[in-house]
Amino acid sequence: MAERSFVEEVKKLKLGAGDVFSGEGILAVTKALLESGVAYVAGYQGAPISHLMDVLADAQDILAEQGIRFENSASEATAAATLAASVNYPLRGAVTFKATVGTNVASDALANLASGGVTGGALVIVGEDYGEGSSIMQERSHAFAMKSQIWLLDPRPNLPSIVAAVKAGFELSEASRTPVMLQLRIRACHVHGQFVAADNRPPTFTLKDALEQPRRDVGRIVLPPASFVHEQEKVRERWPAAVRFIEERGLNEFFAEGADDIGVIVQGGSYNTLMRALERLGLADVYGNSQVPLYVMNVAYPVIDSEVLRFCQNKRAVLLVEEGQPNFIEQNMATILRQAGVQAALHGKDMLPVAGEYTAAELLKGARVFFERYGRLAPQPAPVPVRKVIPLVAATTGMPTPPEPERPIEAVVHARPPGFCTGCPERPIFSAMKLVERELGPHHVSADIGCHLFSILPPFHLGNTTMGYGLGAAGAAALNVPAGKRAISVMGDGGFWHNGLTSGIANAVFNRSDNLTIVVDNNYTSATGGQDILSSRAQNPTRSTGHEIEQAVRGVGVKWVKTIRRTYDVASMRDTLREALTTQEKGPKVLIAQSECMLNKQRREKPLVRKALADGQRVVREKFGVDSDTCTGDHSCIRLSGCPSLSIKPNPDPLRSDPVATVLDSCVGCGNCGDVSQAAVLCPSFYKAQVVSNPSGWERLRERVRAAAIGWLQRDEAKRRERYAF
Repeated sequence: MAERSFVEEVKKLKLGAGDVFSGEGILAVTKALLESGVAYVAGYQGAPISHLMDVLADAQDILAEQGIRFENSASEATAAATLAASVNYPLRGAVTFKATVGTNVASDALANLASGGVTGGALVIVGEDYGEGSSIMQERSHAFAMKSQIWLLDPRPNLPSIVAAVKAGFELSEASRTPVMLQLRIRACHVHGQFVAADNRPPTFTLKDALEQPRRDVGRIVLPPASFVHEQEKVRERWPAAVRFIEERGLNEFFAEGADDIGVIVQGGSYNTLMRALERLGLADVYGNSQVPLYVMNVAYPVIDSEVLRFCQNKRAVLLVEEGQPNFIEQNMATILRQAGVQAALHGKDMLPVAGEYTAAELLKGARVFFERYGRLAPQPAPVPVRKVIPLVAATTGMPTPPEPERPIEAVVHARPPGFCTGCPERPIFSAMKLVERELGPHHVSADIGCHLFSILPPFHLGNTTMGYGLGAAGAAALNVPAGKRAISVMGDGGFWHNGLTSGIANAVFNRSDNLTIVVDNNYTSATGGQDILSSRAQNPTRSTGHEIEQAVRGVGVKWVKTIRRTYDVASMRDTLREALTTQEKGPKVLIAQSECMLNKQRREKPLVRKALADGQRVVREKFGVDSDTCTGDHSCIRLSGCPSLSIKPNPDPLRSDPVATVLDSCVGCGNCGDVSQAAVLCPSFYKAQVVSNPSGWERLRERVRAAAIGWLQRDEAKRRERYAF
């Protein structure tokens, strides 16, 4: 179950020539693929491109009408290798995945594809996950484009530019016999706008044609001596062909070219942010009309020498806006300008941050420095925002206190680390691990990519390393020697099918590992948006699901395998973990911990509950709470759970100062907090209640009788206490 449905939105994909298409960036990409005559599409989900896979999945009927094959690939490498169909046949194909981790996984296939070259257009759409909103290492796709000689498009983030880039990408690929990467930042993926649609085009040469008319060209296979020829083809034939196409088609753009003797060069993806900074500086209006000459590189690689020289020829200075590190484009341009004898001063990382995302605030600061140096702005000191800190005592009592120094706003904003969602079935797994840690001591924990990676943060503090998606078990491969403890590895079901079965589990069997691997099976690839995988229990009409992870693990030779069907049973999790870490049986141990992702479960069930309530049906919701009179204020439940719905409130007992635990209304009734308390032998203060909406007449009567009886008992107790109060 994907986190968002596009069933209604994909109907727009049927719009024809002259119609105005309104929608999100990812929908525009899909429409552009249909208008380009694509024959096949594949990919692997991952932010910020996950929704593109969801759109394609929801649009399968429309794709099928056009004769387009769509696949949810097992991994990014699988997706990239799918483009092999375009090597020998005039088939346009596209794949999509998250960069740079997805590009890392796909790099071997991409390198082979780029070496032999393509006949049909091959487009790789990567979600450029770089910057403050990213969940991965801070790298860029640019390095892969340079390494393998794959042309890299970086269009301005508006729908007409994105659609044009998709179409031009296929044409550029065919003109230069080279695969093309199209990078889309998160803002481009989710930007809204309009463009004038064209008719959808079925592929002129189909996959059926390829199967029935097979073609073979040994010169396209990466095998010596052909592989040596490929390297020469790249620089002698493909590169010049690409440069000619980019120049003739005007893929890069010039704005206000002759307006001044200084200018700005910017990658297309950063154009909107730059324009916001220029508008704040009074050098552009809100409609994007710049007073400063701009050279917008919608093609980030290759850099077109003739266009760079044209723009810089009569300039005193140029500012290059290149987000990320290393500064590939800046180095390239410096070489071009110096070899041509152009004296324009080239600025970039000397005025802008060396690394990190170029937000509007960062671009504003860097651009101000540039324009002040070259006389386009009057120098003015930037005020430092401050916040006066009012001591708590002074605020509550009014008593004078010594003044505190003023601090920047950033100094008083506390970090809020990411964590598990309310009711997440992975939380009790790590609660159980903490309980076992009390008995057996700390263990080396090899973490993995996915929601379970949050276990490295408070309150669990578990996890020593993470090496990549599905590489949790492989990350502990070296720690496989006789010792008093076993290493623990963690991976999710998505990572298991992506990479973990072979790289982790089968590798552990082959090398006779004695370690423990925990596979978190929450029914789908939860971290990427809830897409179905092989072990999903959902009945997917277009995919084969229901394949048990335990069977796959036993199939590669694991003997010690346990499956826990309900992770919220903390005591059972604890006991099974203890057994896995202390058993005398040799060989790899695999514990499969199953429970559905609570976030997706709520997405599915909440609309049904709302409908039932609106229809007047009886609905029962379980809710947990804490008895304030029983709670001791120890807060071990919070330290061993970390659930966002667990909080604290003032102690009702005037003789006790420690605040007591409380359960907020965001509780989804998973039962984890109560199970943790029971398993850890903490306290009996947790209770479970049933909240009944639209109760029956009998339930209303029973509740009135209960309330009357309880009220009578409470009044009697109050009188007794009052009698002995003095």
